[in-house]
Amino acid sequence: MEEFNSGMEPEVRRYFRKIINTISYGVLWLMTIVAAGLFFDLAGIKNGIHWYNIIYFAVALISFLLLIFYFYKTWSEKKV
Repeated sequence: MEEFNSGMEPEVRRYFRKIINTISYGVLWLMTIVAAGLFFDLAGIKNGIHWYNIIYFAVALISFLLLIFYFYKTWSEKKV
């Protein structure tokens, strides 16, 4: 039985998958950080810095660095 061929080469398909994953993970990270910061009022600094502000910004920074590491790892690979 012959496999289904969508007309796209496998290399192009892998490249598009990298693009879609990069955009999706970036938007998901951004929406999560912004929603947590605004909805739970963790990003707002009122009457000084509190412990939950420090934890929020530390988590945001660490998760951003992990996201950048994921992007670097994904785009530096030759094949998926």
